[in-house]
Amino acid sequence: MRETFQKLSQGLGRRIGRLMEQRPGASQEIRAAILIIVACLLWRAVSGSMQADAKPPRAAGAPSVTATAPAGKGTASTAPVAQVMAMVNTAEITQPQLAAECLSRHGNAVLEALVNREIISQACGRRGITITSQDVDTEIDAMAKRFSVPRDKWISLIEQERGITPTQYSEDIVWPMLALRRLAHAGIEPTAEELQQSFENQFGEAVKARIIVARSRKEAEELRIKALTAPDDFGGLARQHSVDVGSASANGWVQPIRRHSGDAGFEGAVFALRPGDISPVVQVADQFIVVKCEDRLPAADAKLEDVRPRLLEDLRERKSRSASGEVFRALQDESTVENVMNDAAKSAASPGVAARVNGQPITIETVKATCVERHGPDVLEILITRQLIEQALAREKRTVTQAEIDAEISRAAESMGFRKPDGSPDVSAWFDRVTREQKIPMRHYIEDIVQPTVALKQLVGKVPVTQEDLDKAFEATFGPRAKCRIVVMDSQRRAQEVWQLARQNPTPERIGDLAEQYSVDPTSRTLRGEVPPIQRHGGQPALERQAFSLKPGELSGIVQIADRFMVILCEGYTDAAQVKLAEVRDELYDDIHEKKQRIEMSRYFSHLRESAAIDNFLAGTSQSPTQPAAAGGAGQSPGTRSMQESGSVPSTATSLPKSLEIDANQPRTGSRKPTPTAPAESGVRPASLDAPVR
Repeated sequence: MRETFQKLSQGLGRRIGRLMEQRPGASQEIRAAILIIVACLLWRAVSGSMQADAKPPRAAGAPSVTATAPAGKGTASTAPVAQVMAMVNTAEITQPQLAAECLSRHGNAVLEALVNREIISQACGRRGITITSQDVDTEIDAMAKRFSVPRDKWISLIEQERGITPTQYSEDIVWPMLALRRLAHAGIEPTAEELQQSFENQFGEAVKARIIVARSRKEAEELRIKALTAPDDFGGLARQHSVDVGSASANGWVQPIRRHSGDAGFEGAVFALRPGDISPVVQVADQFIVVKCEDRLPAADAKLEDVRPRLLEDLRERKSRSASGEVFRALQDESTVENVMNDAAKSAASPGVAARVNGQPITIETVKATCVERHGPDVLEILITRQLIEQALAREKRTVTQAEIDAEISRAAESMGFRKPDGSPDVSAWFDRVTREQKIPMRHYIEDIVQPTVALKQLVGKVPVTQEDLDKAFEATFGPRAKCRIVVMDSQRRAQEVWQLARQNPTPERIGDLAEQYSVDPTSRTLRGEVPPIQRHGGQPALERQAFSLKPGELSGIVQIADRFMVILCEGYTDAAQVKLAEVRDELYDDIHEKKQRIEMSRYFSHLRESAAIDNFLAGTSQSPTQPAAAGGAGQSPGTRSMQESGSVPSTATSLPKSLEIDANQPRTGSRKPTPTAPAESGVRPASLDAPVR
């Protein structure tokens, strides 16, 4: 605890020093005095009780009030205090600001989770069911064991992959799951038929297949006729015409199809095929599918009795989830839920209440506190980013106008291919895509993406586009591409063994076999070493140099890229597109300028963040610049110090703000402006991946 205090006091000391070094003034003196007081309070907390927890400092100017208990009450109340959650240079972000922003962004989802938990909790109370923390811990241990990972690793994976905290995982997922299981009282013992089907699904015969998915039967029938005419071009047809992006991008390949895993009619059609057969059109829901059987995979050498315990456990888990869902839906139907928070009239009549579940209130403060607990760190980063950019604009005496915001939205809509029949940007369709498909509220899209983008573009200014840039972009987009098969390994020794095997028979079939057996890359292993044709200037210079140095049919040596070792077989090259640079110069220029500008925006924001003094009291970190921020925001990279542990860690500000990644990572429409069509059909195919191999 004393070590924590020493680190906190050191951070406060640096803060006081920075304030005193600035131009003297009343505000600086007041802030310095308050920080000194906070340091004293921290010392008192540490020296008076070794169990005290460090808390964020009170906001400057916030009164320290201790109210006496009202007559007849045995508890004292304290006036609400605005705590400081972060300081960005000299600007403060307070707890009420953070709580309000968290509530705005996540209040509805959090309230729904709290309501659901209250429904389940009340049902457990009525039936005398208690789920203890020990029960929750035991279940988490069992889950981790089921996936053969340590408990801490399992919790870490949940946090990384699902974006939820350990507390949220315990309270919103594991606890309700256990409670609903006990409430279910349903027979969950698997039947003999269910056990047999599970065995056939996991260990039975499977079909290796490619698929083409169409939106109408007519289109599917036309594609099937083409596939029957040229069965070897099935992958090309899937890549060009299939509406299922996942399989289309992999030349139609899907994971091996197993029995009892989906639509029975589809599986029946698939398992009726022999290698090389192409199925009739099969309708599944609103999609029409053509399947080509590439191979039949034999059943695994396993006996039902040997795997019965594992299958029974999986089935019980699955049936338990299903029964729990039915119980919860019944509880929801039985419950009376009143949403107060989202009703202005009800909120005015019941201030401080967010919802009532069967008459039991859930307070707004509870919702706010839960929002901050679960989403506070991420939302605080957004507020810090916003403050940094606003300060930079103020230094440069720049402002973001509504006209610039509207222009940026139109640009985003146009670049993503959303156009009206007359060719103008279809902003309404773009807004619908953002809010409905990407699930970003309009206000947050404007505040988190559009405004920062406009501001950073102002701060960066124009960037040059050279003739060399245009030449490289033209060659990358319209030039020939190398069609290769690659085996990816994680050790040089294994790569040498595979290379020796490949050298004895360097054919696509042999490389495919080796990729299936040895490749550590799941995608290339599934596709037998096939990778998308490699373009020049695509961002992988080492791989590109090697691929374009090979002749058709030639095997490479061992190529090391990062920590991977590759063996490459060149199958040939696609022909360059018949397009002249002059025809697409303007479109290429716009695309290059956009990308280079974003690189400069990323660099600018990185320097802007690194040159700032940022104290994040919620995360417990303090960052000081090695020199004051310049007018443009540039500065030397500072260290980031943890208040909990000694040592330095690298700054995380190495790219655009996370909120901008949604827009920055979106694919562009290409280097040729598409004709005005529906958004889903806009764009061009710059260099045909289906061109014949030389």
